[in-house]
Amino acid sequence: MRVSTLTGAGLTGVLPDLARLRIEVFKDFPYLYDGSAEAEVSYLSALSASKDCMIAVAEESGRIVGCATGSALTGHHGEFAAPFRDTRYDPGQIFYCGESVLLPAYRGRGLGHKFFDLRETHAIERGYRYSAFCAVIRPESDALRPQNYSPLDAFWKKRGYSKAPGIVATFHWKEIGQALESGHAMQFWIRELV
Repeated sequence: MRVSTLTGAGLTGVLPDLARLRIEVFKDFPYLYDGSAEAEVSYLSALSASKDCMIAVAEESGRIVGCATGSALTGHHGEFAAPFRDTRYDPGQIFYCGESVLLPAYRGRGLGHKFFDLRETHAIERGYRYSAFCAVIRPESDALRPQNYSPLDAFWKKRGYSKAPGIVATFHWKEIGQALESGHAMQFWIRELV
C-alpha cells in the first residue's frame, strides 16, 4: 500500500480515477449520492485549483483505493465558508478537510488516520489554526439506514474533533432513486491544530 500527497500539477492525472472512486463510495449510506463522472471531474478540477489544495491518495498495485482532500476553507465553494460567518471562527484560519473515501475492503487498516495526519500536517505547515469538515446529518430512524451502519463520530472525536454547535450547511445532490436534487443538512466538526 502506498499513500502519497498530491498538489498542483500532480493532481491532474488522477482526477478521473478519484471521480470514479467518489461515485462508488458515496452511493452508499449515509450519502446515497447519484453522481456523474462529468460532475465529479468538474468538482475535483475546481477543488484542485483552490488555495492550499492537497489530495492524499492510497494506491495498491497502481490502483487508487482511497483518497482524502483538503484546501483553504475560503478557497472552496462559498457555501462551505458561509456557516462560519458571525461565529468566533475566522474562515481564513480554517483548513477544510473535504471528503475522505476508501473502498470497503481497505477500511480498518489505519488509512483514515493517515489521511487526517497528512491533511492536518499540510494545514499546520501553511499556518492554519483550525481543521474542519462536515458530515451529512441522517436521523437514526432513517428508513434507508442499514442495520450494520456505524457512524464515524467516535473516530472523529478520537482525532480531537467536536461538533461545531449551530454551524450547519445545506448542500444539494441527487440521491439514488430520486429524479431531482434535494437539500441535505451537513454538520461541521472542528478542532484547533495549534
